[in-house]
Amino acid sequence: MNARPLTDLTARFRKLWDEIAPIGRDAGSGGYLRYALTEPELLLRGWFRDQAEQRGMPIREDGNGNLFAWWGDPDAGDAVLTGSHFDSVPHGGAYDGPLGIVSAFLAVDELRESGVKPARPMAVGAFVEEEGARFGVPCLGSRLLTGALPAERAAALRDADGVSFAEALGHAPAGAHPELLGRFRSFVELHVEQGKALADTVAPVAVASAIWPHGRWRFDFRGEGNHAGTTRMADRRDPMLTYAFTVLAANKEARLRGAHATVGRVSVEPNATNAIPSRVTGWLDARAAEPEILTGLVEAVHDKAVERARRDGTGVTLTEESATPLVAFDGGLADRLAALLDAPVLPTGAGHDAGVLAGHLPTAMLFVRNPTGVSHSPAESATDADCAAGVAALARVLTELTC
Repeated sequence: MNARPLTDLTARFRKLWDEIAPIGRDAGSGGYLRYALTEPELLLRGWFRDQAEQRGMPIREDGNGNLFAWWGDPDAGDAVLTGSHFDSVPHGGAYDGPLGIVSAFLAVDELRESGVKPARPMAVGAFVEEEGARFGVPCLGSRLLTGALPAERAAALRDADGVSFAEALGHAPAGAHPELLGRFRSFVELHVEQGKALADTVAPVAVASAIWPHGRWRFDFRGEGNHAGTTRMADRRDPMLTYAFTVLAANKEARLRGAHATVGRVSVEPNATNAIPSRVTGWLDARAAEPEILTGLVEAVHDKAVERARRDGTGVTLTEESATPLVAFDGGLADRLAALLDAPVLPTGAGHDAGVLAGHLPTAMLFVRNPTGVSHSPAESATDADCAAGVAALARVLTELTC
């Protein structure tokens, strides 16, 4: 294909990006509140449909909330899939997810205007609830599509307001869709880099090698609610103390193992300033380079929490909410794309729909440079020129895979 001048592509990227940039942005934090199937994300899904219609790309849904815009015959099989997600973490950055969808549509434009005639179909996908910020399970849409999560369990998931996933979706999720999944020969997801590996290099784009094993575990700490002013310190059974110790233990154990541990969400009952809590629930996000390290980390944190609970006179229960094994992307495909793009190859500790799909079809990821290295935060960033370079790289990859 004949590549468009990068300055022209940069302007095209900015024009399309500006159409979605205001949607779901919080005026106070500057971050985004684009929870799955809420008004901002529904507006973005409508934008997706409009973009597909403008390009003559028919939309197919899978019954789980995932959208697919097709260039070519959806029933022909042997198709190449690209895309990402629209939803965000609370007050998240602009690029995590939507960059992959905007870049996919622009890459289709590049191929068409360069006269490329794909030998196989192509689809742009928008996956639902990738972050898990509303219903608690990350990569919910891709897990449903692949059968990694039973439809019955997904239907019953509830958000903080008690709304179930089935209610938000408008119907019970369809669950595994092997016939649709079987139409794809490969998947490529473009994503903003969620670290600083490229920040000091000349490379605006990298290829992913693997995703660290990771998961989410819920710690439920039970104690005795009581009055903050009249209960003697010696008489307290305060689950907040056990929770606080567990947070510190997670930090220490992760550092000792070269792993990552984060407790970024907590729920307290009765959540009153002048009351000793009766219950504290904390969610642990843990990640490590190897499965054995991750298992050892979670076990060590649990053991320390149990021992501290014994001393505090409280109780603790650990529940695994989601777990993703080590994902090594298709080595042949990653090497092929790295050579095609003359791009570095990087591992990542972040989870993605690509990690779920990698267990079912050859999958690759492209990362666009993030100069701050910050993600899941308003400080997440990428220059328009680097985003345009990402579009150009994705267009080259799609040409390679479809022609």
